[in-house]
Order: sequence, then structure tokens, then C-alpha cells
Amino acid sequence: MSNLPYEYAESLRIGTVEFVSPDEIKVSLDIEAPESMALNVGVPRPFPRVNSYVLIPVDDAYLVGQIEWITVERSAFPKRRGMQDFGLIDLPFPLRKMSLNPLGMLRNTSAKPTDSSSFSFRRGADALPSIGNAVLLPTEDQLKSIVESGARRRVKVGTSPLASNAEVRVDPDRLFGRHLAVLGNTGSGKSCSVAGLIRWSVEQAHKEGGKIPNARFVVLDPNGEYSRAFEDTKPPLKAKLFQVNPPAGSACKPLHIPLWFWSSSEWSSFTQASSRTQRPVLIHALRSVRDGHIEPAADATQDRRRFLRTVVSTLTLEKNAGVPWGSFPKPKNFLEKVKKWRDTLNQDLTGTVGAQHDALSAFVDRLDELISPRSIPHAHADFSRLEVEDLIRLASVAHSAFGGSVTDAEPLDVDAPLPFSGESLLRSVEASAEMMNVSEHTETLLIRIRSLLSSIIVRSIMNDSPEVTLQGWLEEYIGSEDLDSGCVSVLDLSLVPTEVIHVVTAVVARMIFEGLQRYRRIHGTVLPTVLVMEEAHTFIKRYKTDGESYDAASVCCQVFERISREGRKFGLGLVLSSQRPSELSPTVLSQCNSFLLHRISNDHDQKLIHSLVPDNLKGLLRELPSLPSQYAILLGWASELPLLVKMNDLPVAHQPKSDDPDFWNVWTGRDDTGDVVLRPARWKDVAEQWQGAQAEEQEEDEDDDIPF
Repeated sequence: MSNLPYEYAESLRIGTVEFVSPDEIKVSLDIEAPESMALNVGVPRPFPRVNSYVLIPVDDAYLVGQIEWITVERSAFPKRRGMQDFGLIDLPFPLRKMSLNPLGMLRNTSAKPTDSSSFSFRRGADALPSIGNAVLLPTEDQLKSIVESGARRRVKVGTSPLASNAEVRVDPDRLFGRHLAVLGNTGSGKSCSVAGLIRWSVEQAHKEGGKIPNARFVVLDPNGEYSRAFEDTKPPLKAKLFQVNPPAGSACKPLHIPLWFWSSSEWSSFTQASSRTQRPVLIHALRSVRDGHIEPAADATQDRRRFLRTVVSTLTLEKNAGVPWGSFPKPKNFLEKVKKWRDTLNQDLTGTVGAQHDALSAFVDRLDELISPRSIPHAHADFSRLEVEDLIRLASVAHSAFGGSVTDAEPLDVDAPLPFSGESLLRSVEASAEMMNVSEHTETLLIRIRSLLSSIIVRSIMNDSPEVTLQGWLEEYIGSEDLDSGCVSVLDLSLVPTEVIHVVTAVVARMIFEGLQRYRRIHGTVLPTVLVMEEAHTFIKRYKTDGESYDAASVCCQVFERISREGRKFGLGLVLSSQRPSELSPTVLSQCNSFLLHRISNDHDQKLIHSLVPDNLKGLLRELPSLPSQYAILLGWASELPLLVKMNDLPVAHQPKSDDPDFWNVWTGRDDTGDVVLRPARWKDVAEQWQGAQAEEQEEDEDDDIPF
């Protein structure tokens, strides 16, 4: 090999540019170009190879091109450079050609132009080459500069097999701050990649900071895979594991998602409340039970004050909604409520004296005046705005006479996380239905709530014990000031009943998001947190957007859509892991700025992935169906350019429990090494544990006499 720089550069030449467009460059390879292995770049390197890199000198830099395809064309016998044709007959000859995708510019950043050991790569082409420009093989230093480009390359996630195993490092701010989607078929290694990204990031932060990282990762694990991946009992990867009814002596903590965390939309989705009758009753009941309306009254005065406060709140809400003058049957239903209030307050007049009697009597008389003309046959049931406002005024005066204040009568936020019990909610629904005169339409609503509260598994999850507080839950599940408690929380949802799994997932995600919202509002800065959703296609599934969507799956997806749109502003990053990207919500997927793509063989999924990347980068994605396990394509905001990555090795002890079932070893009774494999079908323990929970539930019901 020549020591002269010019001669060495000439030895790296492999072809000539013969076609140029903004998104494609075609190259004719020289006859002397390597056919399978390049030996003139310092180390043996396969060439030509699809998706590898070549350089084209342009002005004061190199244009980096990624090989998309290689072909052979029949052409006249080529004349070698420096040689003349001595009367030879031109014969058909296979001429090699290849197509390049322009990626960016590579510049020499060393102080001396002759020093070729320091380079800087930047995405985007400042200038395109011209016809006849030489095409060069990159040197080892140039190739590493391309792959190892970008600032803040803090965490090593793997190596690049197309660039002499150069290190692939990422910036966690980019990787987690703008949402990441890890997509791939079952068995392609995506769960190991997710566990590895968390582990490698925390370990690197611990190494550089010299102390336990102030990090927060919350993993929603519907298959119970990640308990093994984070079983470390020592910092920095000490993890908190939460599970439904964990076994005695287990390091897992019981999973608690109190029912008073649930919002009105989540309650409506679970109970399948009808929008016209049951949902208004449920919302009214939740508002009442959160405000303590249905708690036992200390005396008759307090009871009347609470009733009047409910009347004022209901009148205000229905006036704002236009119910008293709306279309049928709204005015008629409103009239029935007014009659119900009149009858109840007439009974309360007995035993009142003084100002209280006068204020209450004035309100009842006005109710009589409005009810009488609407009680004759064929009379209309509409109320005018002035009549409703007059009722609100008189009801407010009566409320004040019994000791109420203006702020008391303001409608409480129905979704405020204020504690209440399941029994209180049942009583509140019954009371609200009676007050709104729709008791006959709420039986199915009550049955669904009773069925929810009657399951011992659900009751263990929705623990309404006074010991569970909002502050304690946030510190336990997101992270407290005590960094020794762990920076990874794994919520094992595998034993959560199917009928509530979507609601529980939605509640956890929403509580984390709204908690971080309020943290920024109060403290003026964000608390970086990462929410990991495994099997995302089940919980973030596309739904019909026409009309109102109150089923549990839609409500769950809507929570994640909001997080994907607004989470970055409040320090909440989202990591999605899915084997069916075509079933994911388009809104959530479009908000992911980085993608880690493992093997994907389904045609619909491949088409979706192709639609997410620029046209000139789709060549790399053609390898998706044939990627081996542990290999992935990293593209998007977290990487300066799309890269084929071999992910770091993850020890078996740190891998999620997602191994393929070993059918053959169990069938034959021996593994590949000849060791005996025993897997008896012992169902006794399963049946006892399964039925034991139900028996325990029956015993508790008999002892406590719970009216469910």
C-alpha cells in the first residue's frame, strides 16, 4: 500500500457517479473494485454490501451515501484506465452498479488538512455531487465517525455490524424525552431491548454521577415478564415490584390502585353507563361521595343544608347544560326532579323556625308556582332561563340560612382524587337516582358496581384502606426523595381480572401524568419520568372516533394519546413495546420520535413502518423480515442516521421471562445437554389457590355481612 496520501486516496476509489437526484445517486463500479471483500481500508471489510456506507468528495467535505441496492448490467467490454484498445472486439460484459441514498456530510475537523483521523458527521446534504465524481470506500476512522456521530452520546446500547462494530450510543434526553417505540415480532428480542435500555441507562448514570441516579421508570407489565429482569436488591437497580396478592415471603408488594383514583370517564367505561340516564346519575353520585354528601348527618339542620347544597349544584349544572329548555325528554325529566325536591322540602318545613323557615318556605312556594301550570294535561314542561336563575337564587338563600356558604354550593371536581369507600359509592348512586327520579333505570348500573366490589381480587387491588393516601401512592409507585428505595417500579398486571385491566392501566397512566403536571405547576420545573407500556397494541389500540367512546379500551387509549401529545412538556417520556404496530393508535405512534425496530414479518406492519420514515431511507427497512434476534434498526430523533444495531448482550438472569416454550424437551424428558427435564402437571396447588381465594371471599362476606 502506498504511503502517499493522494495514492492512498486513489486506492480507495471504487466507482464513478453516473446519475444524481435529490434522493438517489447511481454509481457505476470500477472493474477493479472489490467483489466481496475490501482489503485496502486497514482491516478486511465486506464490500459491496447493502446498507453499508460509501463517500463521494463534494467541495470541502464528503457526501455519505448508504447503499440501497446492487445490480449487474450487461454492457460493452469496458476499457481500463491508462490502457488503450489494441483492436480487441467489444463483447458483452457484466458491469456492476449500485444505488445510494444521500445521508449527510462528513468533514475533516483536524487542525491539519493532511491529518485524516478526526471527522464530524452531520445529517443533510449541503451539496450534491456531479456526474463523474469519484466514489470512495470510507476508512476505519471515517466509518466510526459516521456511526459514532452526535452529541451527548452517553449510553452504549450496542454495536454496528455494518461499521466494523463501532459503538452505538444514544442520548437519553432524545431517546426517552420524545417517546420511543420498540416494535418487533414475538421472539425478536424487543423485551430484552426494553429491559436493557433501562438497565444500561441507570448503570451509566450511576457510573458518571457516582451516586444512585435520581431516575424514575414505571413499567406496566401485563404478562409478568419483567420481575426477573429487575430482581436486583442493591442500588442502582434496586426495583420495586408490585403484584396482585403476592405470595407470603415474596419481595413483591401488593398492587393497590384505590377505587377513588378512578375518574368519571373510567367509572362510566367500566359500568357501561348509558349516556342519557345512568352516566348523569353516576357523575352526580361521584361528585356527592367525594364531597361527603351522603355521610350520616349530625342533625336535621346539617342534613337540610347538604340537601340544599346538592339542589343548588344540580340547578347550576343543568342550567349551564341547557337541560330545562332542551329537547324532549330533558324538560320533562327536569320537571320530575323539581317535583321531587318540592315534596322532600315540604316535609322538611316541619320543625324549622325563624329565618330558616322563611327562606325554605319561599323556595317551596316558588317551586309550587312553577309546578302547578305544568301539571295540567297537555301542558309544556319547558322552563325559561329566568325561572331557573330565580330557583338558583332562592335555593342559595335557603342554603345560606341553614349555614351554607357560596363556595360550598360550587360544583366539586368530579374527578378529584378524594377518598371514599365502595359502600359509600353504592349508597350515593342509589340516593342520586332517587333524587333525579330515575331509580328504575339504574338497576343495571348498581349490579355492575356490586359485581366489581364483590370480587376479592378486585377488592384487594382497589384497597380503600385509610392507610393508602395519595401522597404515599405517588411516592411508592413513581419515586420518593429516598433514592435507596429504587428507581424502577414494575407493576405486574398479569393477574388483574380482564374486566378491569384496561381501567387499571388507564388509572395508573393518568395518575402519573397528572401528578407530574401538578409537580411542574407547583415547583416550576419537571421531574423526568419514563412510563413503559408492554404489549402496547392491547392497551393503546386504535378505536372509532365517530361519536363518544366510553368503553374501557377506548378510555385507556385516550389517556395514552394525551400523554403522547403533552407528556414531554411535563417530563413524562413514553416507551411502547408492541408486536403489532398496525393495531396501535395512529395518534400515539405519530408522536413517537424514535424507533427501535426488530424483526417484523407481517405485511401490514411493514407498510405502516415504511410510512413513518422518509422515502430515501426505506432501503434499510427491507431487512426487517430477515433480522436475527438481538439485531434491530435504530432510527429517528435518538440517532443521527438510521443504523443496524446489534444490541448489547443481556445476561440470562436479567432477561424478561419471555422464553419460547420448550415443547420438545418436555416431550422427551431431556434437554440438549442430556439433563433430565421434569415438568409434571400438578394442578392441585393451582386449584387450591384459585378456589381458595373464592372461599376466603365467601367467609369474609359472611363474617362482615357486607351488603354487596
